[in-house]
Amino acid sequence: MEEMERDFVTFTDDDGNDFELDVIDYFEYEGQEYAVLMDLSEECEHGEDEECDCGHDVYIMKIVVNGDMEEFVPADEDKFDALTAIVEARMSGECCCDDDCDCEDEHEHDCGCGCCHHE
Repeated sequence: MEEMERDFVTFTDDDGNDFELDVIDYFEYEGQEYAVLMDLSEECEHGEDEECDCGHDVYIMKIVVNGDMEEFVPADEDKFDALTAIVEARMSGECCCDDDCDCEDEHEHDCGCGCCHHE
């Protein structure tokens, strides 16, 4: 089996300890790019055919570009509920559009992906 390349970010906690979070998804909301990160360093104790319910913490970070560097900063608190709904939909496989949204028609239901904004 071919091993996938890891996309991870190293952070430093309040005590000066470094830790890594794996980037598991990227998405855009209101013209801003966000990343979904998890600590996947702890191994799950389930078989390959079983669904993972190990309770890894999920982090939503806004990506801010400064020159050639990407900086991961906490998401704005006022957008947290909307971002959480987007991430939950994407992780559960309910997102119907993956940036190719069919919800643009005002008669379509919002699929929960965050890209469907009906006035």
